[in-house]
Amino acid sequence: MIRYDVTDAVATITLDRPDAMNSLTAEVKAALLEALRRAADDPEVRAVLLTGSGRAFCAGQDLREHGANLESGRGLANTVREHYNPIVELITTMAKPVVAAVNGVAAGAGAALAFACDLRVASEKAKFAMAFAGIGLAPDSGSSWTLQRLVGAGRAAELMLLGEAFDASRALELGLVTRVVPADDLLKTAQELTVRLAQGPTLAYAATKRALAYAASHSLPETLLVEADLQDECVATRDHQDATKAFLAKERPAFHGR
Repeated sequence: MIRYDVTDAVATITLDRPDAMNSLTAEVKAALLEALRRAADDPEVRAVLLTGSGRAFCAGQDLREHGANLESGRGLANTVREHYNPIVELITTMAKPVVAAVNGVAAGAGAALAFACDLRVASEKAKFAMAFAGIGLAPDSGSSWTLQRLVGAGRAAELMLLGEAFDASRALELGLVTRVVPADDLLKTAQELTVRLAQGPTLAYAATKRALAYAASHSLPETLLVEADLQDECVATRDHQDATKAFLAKERPAFHGR
């Protein structure tokens, strides 16, 4: 259900239910959360790549399981609080950059997983859909927070209320993805990007994620204070001090996450 591999300081996490379009059962969500925690806690991992196998990135909630829960009177079976919320919170707060390689369909919670990542590379074959309203549900998995910060409140309302699918070129136009590449080049391109991040100043990346998250819901004066605190933390790192020396010596800096 979940494949986990570490190469070149990158943890690649692959949703691996291709016959079910990598839709999310409780078991898959628990395994995904465990894999993300493993990557977050591993000092040898400096960046994370999230992708799917087959023709889908992730089709969202497994509706067969959901239908069975409805029939049994269990409703959502607490999956939003127990699974989706901690998964998205971990992706967005992890002190490491997370890249999504969107290889195909990303719908509902599957699209939300991609939106929670720091960068998104999409195949030309990728398709997105905010599918919640189509089955009479409100958005979850953080999509009401992430989507409007990527495309603006008006576009987010349009995409969520209408629920219309859109392709990779439209996603690029909207600013939802970082780049679009041919399907055969997707994994290579995404891996190269993630390795580049893994070789970079990961402590500064973590501080950048914190700064962006804070600034999204605080005033400019409050944000300026947090930026100053974060700079104090970064200036004390070996990465910053070594990079400054390398710059002055006209050398290429090497970052170690310290």
